[in-house]
Parts: sequence; C-alpha cells; structure tokens
Amino acid sequence: MRRIIPPMSLKAKLEAVVYAAEEPVTLAQLATIFAAEVLLGLPEVSAEPATEQIPLEGLAPETDAEEAPTVEDGSAKAEGSEAGEKKIARQRDRQIRQVLQQVMDELIAEYTNSERGMEIREIAGGYRMATKPEYHDAVRGFVKSLKPPMKLSLQALETLAVIAYKQPVTAPEVSEIRGVDSGGVLGSLVSRKLITTAGRKPVIGRPILYKTTKEFLLRFGLKDVNDLPSMEEFEKMAGELAESEAEGEAQDAGNLTADDAATDSQPISEAPEAQETAQEPAADQTVEEEATAEPQPEHQV
Repeated sequence: MRRIIPPMSLKAKLEAVVYAAEEPVTLAQLATIFAAEVLLGLPEVSAEPATEQIPLEGLAPETDAEEAPTVEDGSAKAEGSEAGEKKIARQRDRQIRQVLQQVMDELIAEYTNSERGMEIREIAGGYRMATKPEYHDAVRGFVKSLKPPMKLSLQALETLAVIAYKQPVTAPEVSEIRGVDSGGVLGSLVSRKLITTAGRKPVIGRPILYKTTKEFLLRFGLKDVNDLPSMEEFEKMAGELAESEAEGEAQDAGNLTADDAATDSQPISEAPEAQETAQEPAADQTVEEEATAEPQPEHQV
C-alpha cells in the first residue's frame, strides 16, 4: 500500500486536540473533525468499472423487446448506483481513519523516543495525553505544594468587590458603601494577600487606603483590573436575572391556578353529618304532630 503523506499542519492539530481534551479522543471523533482536511490529500475513489459484454458469435440477436429498457432495469440501476456510492463512502472513511491512525502512531513514537515529560496513551479506545510514569514523583511533589482552593464568605466578596472597583479606597468608605462595619473583613482579606495598603489619604485623620494585589488577579484569572465587568454589564445581568425570576414566578402561579381549578371541578359528595341533619327535622315534626293531636274522648259504658 502506498504511504500517504498527510499535510504538515495536521499532526500539530491532532496534538493540540488530544492535549486539550479531557476525555480520550477516538479516531471516529478525529475523522469527523478533520475529514475535509484529510480528503484534500487523498486520491479520488472511483467505483469499480462495469464489465464489458462481448457478443458471442453464433447466437441469435436479441429481440427489440429485450433491448428496450424496463422499469425493473431502471430501479436495478438506481439501486446499483446507491450501493456504489455507499461503497465509495466506506472506502473514503476507511482511508481517512488510516491516515489519522498513521499520524497518531507517529505522534506516539515521537513522544516516546524524545526526552519529554509527556506521552500519548491509548486509553478506552481513544488517545489521551499524560505524564510519563518516571516523572510521577516530581508531579506528586508539585501537586502537594499547591495552595488549597480559597473560600470567601459573602461579606468578604462584597468588601473585595468594593475595593476592586473603588480602589484606592479607605475603610470608612467601604463601610459606608456596604452599610456595615468592614474592619474585620479587611483584616481577613489582607491576611489572604488579596488586598494591601496603598498609602494614606490626604485628609483629616489620614486613613489607610486599600487596593487589590497580584494575588487577586491570579485567583480571579484577570490580566488587570480593567478586565473586571463594567457596571453596564452588571445591570444587564441583573435585568436578565430578574426577568428569569419573574417568568419562574408566573409559571408557578399558573400551575397553582390550574391545580385549584382542577380541585374545584371535582364533585363534592354530601357528608353523612349533613344527611343526618337533613333527616332530623322530619322526625321532630312527627313528634310535634303527635304531641299536638287532640285526645280522643273515652266512650262511656
């Protein structure tokens, strides 16, 4: 089989995809992504040529009825063309996967034979990039040296947001914006190196100014404080959140109304107490009629 040389950029693209993927990448996924690029370097696949029929001498010529095409012949040709197209598609898919398999094998060999700390492994039917086993001790030591994830309370986040947008700012100004005393929260943020002092404000009492630090940018993934969302973006997000909450409340109210209507439509049978109450007046009326009836005079003998 002739070795097909893929484009030079394809290897780099496959390497980038395998590196960026969290789960093992299969050949089927790679074929879906890079099919058009691989097909540019592949020769065209043609259907198998039809066999030529040679007339035999001594045989009677076919009649006109046999030469005339029929509906069955047309349907057979259509089915044959569809089968040929499917066969060509399968051949192209097979060739695409062969090219990708060849490139991935080259990448695996390059990572294995070079002095790199990474390698590409075949895991669960796909490809995944990982560190080489001989460097696991170094990786383990690095992971242990990492700082644990930082957890901030709502009060700390509010104070940090005020400082980030108003910096440099004093403690009384932060407390005035928040409406509560922020002295204790400021001390916690300073100890976590998220804020630091920025001199003193030239006013009476010369209060300390606070600003954010480089650690703040690292924790929140910002290039600088200019990457913070603007107030217009906050207002837009707040409006979208309020609209979604209003839609949810309206939907809940509609569901409650539908449930109430379904409950009201159900027939309510009379309670036994009501039936007994309805029957009692008839009994009392009978007693009263007997009591009010005049006594019959006795017959004297």
